[in-house]
Amino acid sequence: MSSNYTADRQPGVLRSLDWWTIGIYLALLIFGWVSVCGASYTYGDTEIFSLSSRSGMQVVWIGTSICLGFVLLMMDDRFYDTFAYVIYGLLVLLLFATIFNPHSIKGSRSWLVLGPLRLQPAEFAKFATALAIAKFMSAYGFTMQNWKHFAGACGIIFLPMLCIVGQRETGSALVYLSFFLMLYREGMPGSFLFTGLAMVIYFVVGIKYEEVLLWDTPTSVGKFVVLLLVQIFTSAMVWVYVGDRPKTRLLLTYVLGLTGIALLFSEYVIPFDIVWVQLVLSAGVIGYLVYNAMNTRFVHYYYIALFALGSIAFFYSADYVLNDVMQPHQRVRINVLLGLDEDLAGAGYNVHQSEIAIGSGGLQGKGFLNGTQTKLKFVPEQDTDFIFCTVGEEEGFLGSASVLVLFLCLILRLMYLAERQPFKFGRVYGYCVASIFLFHVFINVGMVLGLTPVIGIPLPFFSYGGSSLWGFTLLLFIFLRIDAGRNLIRQ
Repeated sequence: MSSNYTADRQPGVLRSLDWWTIGIYLALLIFGWVSVCGASYTYGDTEIFSLSSRSGMQVVWIGTSICLGFVLLMMDDRFYDTFAYVIYGLLVLLLFATIFNPHSIKGSRSWLVLGPLRLQPAEFAKFATALAIAKFMSAYGFTMQNWKHFAGACGIIFLPMLCIVGQRETGSALVYLSFFLMLYREGMPGSFLFTGLAMVIYFVVGIKYEEVLLWDTPTSVGKFVVLLLVQIFTSAMVWVYVGDRPKTRLLLTYVLGLTGIALLFSEYVIPFDIVWVQLVLSAGVIGYLVYNAMNTRFVHYYYIALFALGSIAFFYSADYVLNDVMQPHQRVRINVLLGLDEDLAGAGYNVHQSEIAIGSGGLQGKGFLNGTQTKLKFVPEQDTDFIFCTVGEEEGFLGSASVLVLFLCLILRLMYLAERQPFKFGRVYGYCVASIFLFHVFINVGMVLGLTPVIGIPLPFFSYGGSSLWGFTLLLFIFLRIDAGRNLIRQ
């Protein structure tokens, strides 16, 4: 590297830096510290900057995060591309080693205890995975249509997920599913996302209404609706992916007509379980699709038939997974979320108290350090996973909306920066960062409001702790450095 490049490097980086994103980052840090201060404050405490308090330690984490961001900006942006696989490999090894960690915190082995310092490698593995998948997908000849390439990209995502699940930290593992939003942007068929959404619908509807009977028949509403949805979705996919409207109309007429006749017969003649009729109809639809695939040699029919078969298999395995695979506390949380159990004194306690805290804030909130629910410690984990309830109570609807608008601006800005990258590596990494932030905000806020399961993931830049704050800073500032280097003159 020439001396001229070295001399001009720092001013070039600073001029190319996206200061709008940094401004949003600093605003979120300030909002986050105010929230940690409000969540950890006790009446009569005057030492909010003391290192013995959470608000004081959060100042340390914020200061070290800003220093870390500055160091990342001063590094050569080509470093991240060159050593992406090395960084990923080291973090995966660390994740694997953490599985055998003797220290268990709240049933999880995801923390490394180094004297007074506790680190969670899963938070740092996010940026490493984003770098590795960006490196893999930016290689010459990569295409999403090649199943081997697509499987390789999925493997990079699932490997750290498996290690984190082994640490009994399911919530952090689920964050890695956000990378599929990036894969969709890079050409992954929308059918994958649709299939994932359909699985969620099957699970929720099937479990929630499994014990409810349809009219005066011995038919489970959950099973009836799910199987009917499978048949309707399958018919619609023939229209979307094959473009054959007559066959779509034929399938819908066949399915809805015979289901309607069976329903009327069961209601007014002889009561019986209509689910058996639906299973026969589903088998007929799958057989019809396979026949058309063999007759026309159009491979999409096979994929649609596989979707229908997989949907039915998933639905009937959902009950087994819920009752025999999931841990008891996970099962209770899902039942509470679906309204099958209330349990306000147990699994539903956190969410119930959080909803009370947010609702009590009203439009303008109770003011800084004036929240009663949080000051009296009614909400567990109120300065970590449930910190958004402090925002709602002290800052009210206006403050909560302002925080969400800031996050929206950050995510949209990251997508804008990703689109302007001259190389695929930067674009893929940028969308990985945006996807991770979107997942964290959506799930964490939804969790506090009782809209999503309680899976224990932090709110970026708000939840107390150094690991999450450093992890999000690494994610963001590596991308800012890559973006700043897009127009840098190389000598």
